Amino acid sequence: MERKIIVAIDGHASCGKSTLARQLANKLGYTYVDSGAMYRAVTLYFLENGIDYRNKGQMISALKNINISFQYNEKTEMPETLLNGKVVEKEIRSMKISDEVSPVSAIKEVREFLVAQQQQMGNHKGLTMDGRDIGTVVFPGAELKIFLTSNESIRAERRFIELHKKGIDATLEEVIHNLESRDYEDSHRITSPLYKAGDAIELDNTNLNEAQQLEFALNLVREKIAELG
Repeated sequence: MERKIIVAIDGHASCGKSTLARQLANKLGYTYVDSGAMYRAVTLYFLENGIDYRNKGQMISALKNINISFQYNEKTEMPETLLNGKVVEKEIRSMKISDEVSPVSAIKEVREFLVAQQQQMGNHKGLTMDGRDIGTVVFPGAELKIFLTSNESIRAERRFIELHKKGIDATLEEVIHNLESRDYEDSHRITSPLYKAGDAIELDNTNLNEAQQLEFALNLVREKIAELG
């Protein structure tokens, strides 16, 4: 049986991390975990239940009532995020959540709550996960770490198209502002800031299509498995 590994993919917002992680998982027969969706689901719960996440006691108490899971939708052939048993895939992708997710993600207790769950998911290897701190905090011992980068204007354009395909209204200016804000907050937060792990391989996909990006990553996986024997 071929050895299974953990593939950790980090990078700025709208670099295509989730797309690459999901496609890799499909090709390899691995489990895919969208860590960003988990932070978005927590943010959604806080907003829907009037939780002031700046109030530490209220926030910690609320975390105890949050259960996040994933299920495969055979119709869309895509994984869906469930918050306390309810599919919330469209709700967590809204601009309202995008505007609030970075400050929520910066909260130490929120990160500890979700990182513990994410690490448990990786106990059996054979997993791809994308986010901001997967290769640095969640799986610092991951066999393969990829740091995804892309031109800012290309990222904004991709995000704008993605939102409209999902029926979510947003102007290009709103998307650009949101990405700039999230980039700054993700890189400057005190807890688990975004940065490239020392042993991560950088992949700039500015001039690559999805198929080219996937093939590059698959070659990295094959090389790593062969190296590990």
